Amino acid sequence: MKSIVFEQLGRPEEVLQLKQVAKPTPAAGEILVKVMASPVNPSDIMFVQGLYGLRPQLPSGAGFEGCGIIEAVGAGVNLPLGSRVAFTTIGAWSEYVVVSARAVFPLPATMPFEVGAQIFVNPFTAWAMLHAANLQAGQWLLLTAGGSTFGQLVIQMAARRGIHTICTVRRDTQTEQLLALGATAVINTEKEFLPKRVKELTNGAMADCCFDATGGDLAALALNSLKNKGHMWVYGMLSLKETPVNNGLLIFKGLTIQGFWLTDWLNNAPCEVRQQAAQEIINLLHDGTLKVQVAAQYKIEQAIQAVTAAQQEGRTGKILITNF
Repeated sequence: MKSIVFEQLGRPEEVLQLKQVAKPTPAAGEILVKVMASPVNPSDIMFVQGLYGLRPQLPSGAGFEGCGIIEAVGAGVNLPLGSRVAFTTIGAWSEYVVVSARAVFPLPATMPFEVGAQIFVNPFTAWAMLHAANLQAGQWLLLTAGGSTFGQLVIQMAARRGIHTICTVRRDTQTEQLLALGATAVINTEKEFLPKRVKELTNGAMADCCFDATGGDLAALALNSLKNKGHMWVYGMLSLKETPVNNGLLIFKGLTIQGFWLTDWLNNAPCEVRQQAAQEIINLLHDGTLKVQVAAQYKIEQAIQAVTAAQQEGRTGKILITNF
């Protein structure tokens, strides 16, 4: 079977290789999935470079999530052959993967593969962070990198709860799409000073909370845009730069900065909360209430083109690697 692997750390377009490897066999408690689609997420790119929270065991497969069809099951697994599942594993960019039965979610038979492939990383992170932040209707949430797939999902989930969202972008081309999804306001940080504009939009109250994906100078401006006792949740560092933190700002405004990692949340959240998240996410994606966009699809043989496209700014949707 075909699989995307890497034998050394580095830029994905330089180290990823397409190889023929043996088709795996599921052991007890495992499932063999014929992979139909898998997205290219920022965490996938960072993993290949050795910049993610999980370190690759070289040689390693690439890709953290996907969607496919159950082809075989190991002992003790009762899921039906031919059914659709979303899964998370290391090595999703392959024609087949073996995953633990505990790492899959059954999907409706009519859910498109392009949608099912995006169940885990972004929707779960968006749901879990909103759950952890415990924002109420009428409060203000600031999203850096608001045009990302994650940002778009948070906008839609927050709008359903009556939470106001302010999104940062660097190109006006994304503004109309984000407003249509339910964003309260979109700020082009190349043109406007973020704290000043947030103050205007909130009538001086400032933002209650921020979900930061960027780090660096933009994150510092986002901190300046929070109200007293405001909370910043950090879940990414797209700029690859540390956030310069003003200690006086933290002290005198009583701000809190807290990291968020989906892997840690999944390992520690109560089972009933994880199940609630999964059921709600799958239902909303299946009936179209929650929308995910696809910018382009590439065959597994075109993985280099896929990761290159995924790193281009200004995309309106996710890049997928497909086997259909």
